[in-house]
Amino acid sequence: MADMPDAFDESRPAHRRGLRRRLRELYFGSSQPAARFRYGLLVFDLTTISFIIASSFFRGHPAIEVLDHVFGVVILLDFSARMFISSNRLRELLHPVGIADLIVLVSLLAPVLGENLAFLRVARLLRLFRSYLLVDRLRRDFPFVRRNQDIIFSSVNLIVFILVVTAIVFETQVESNPQIANYADALYFTVTTLTTTGFGDITLEGTWGRLLAVLIMIFGVSLFLRLAQTVFRPQKVHHTCPTCGLTRHDADAVHCKHCGEVITIETEGA
Repeated sequence: MADMPDAFDESRPAHRRGLRRRLRELYFGSSQPAARFRYGLLVFDLTTISFIIASSFFRGHPAIEVLDHVFGVVILLDFSARMFISSNRLRELLHPVGIADLIVLVSLLAPVLGENLAFLRVARLLRLFRSYLLVDRLRRDFPFVRRNQDIIFSSVNLIVFILVVTAIVFETQVESNPQIANYADALYFTVTTLTTTGFGDITLEGTWGRLLAVLIMIFGVSLFLRLAQTVFRPQKVHHTCPTCGLTRHDADAVHCKHCGEVITIETEGA
């Protein structure tokens, strides 16, 4: 939901009020230009994440440093715009998405200062589907998203988790472990460890590396499996039972499993 206008908005200069209203319309409005703007932000987020992963194969290349600054400037403009239109800037700044943006900005615009934070660039993934307005628009515009929203969002969460763990493995091992030279190597180790396959051809070096491997294996039998189950479990539909309020039911349910009330689930047909 959009923030309510702050009490001091009318005291701002006219040109600032006009800019603020235009930006709020783009970020929170329901018009077609606003929807296209938010879709553009989603595409930019996906592009940024792809760049962050691909850049691991070309570490130190001059073109990568230039692109770092280009992406950093665009993220800075987006972050500044959201701070400008926010009625509670401290809350915006301390929000996980705001903290993620600050980390990404430091690592992109000040690589010397952010070198040790580089693996946290994948925190940009937190911005995917971050807005309820965007999610609602995706449901309205794309029947596929509406029918499979649980699977889609569970898959996104699973991918986020895998890439975050992969980034940690990569950044902590790339300088000292000849077996891990890029994200592909780190991803291979992460997936084989999370799934408890453990081929053993790539191992983490040092005491801290072994401790990290232990933590990954623990997550592999808990959080990873739980996320995977949400993707592959039988699909549920959202329908609120008028008696007990249960909102998730089997697609072909006639009665509520919790209270037995007859329910009528709307479908789009075959």
